[in-house]
Amino acid sequence: MTFQRFLALCILLIPVFLAGYGIKLMRDTLFQRLIWPYEWLWLQFFVGIFALVVGVWFIGGFILHRDRKNNRVAPKFKKPEEGNS
Repeated sequence: MTFQRFLALCILLIPVFLAGYGIKLMRDTLFQRLIWPYEWLWLQFFVGIFALVVGVWFIGGFILHRDRKNNRVAPKFKKPEEGNS
C-alpha cells in the first residue's frame, strides 16, 4: 500500500513540474531570454502557456475526481445521474 501511494505521488509530480516549466518559459520570454530548442520568443511563450494550462488542468481534474468520489463537492459540480430525463 505504501508503494502505491508513493507511485501515485510521483505520477502527480509530473504535471506540477510541467506547470513550473511553463511558468519558467513565460518568465524567460518576458525577460527576452531565448532557451534552446525554441527559435522564436513567441513560440517559447506559447509553449509555456500550453505547459502551464495542461499541468493545472490535470491537477484540477484529479482533485475534482477525488472530491467527487468522496462526495465533497458542491451540487453544481456533481455528475448528473444517468436515466433521469
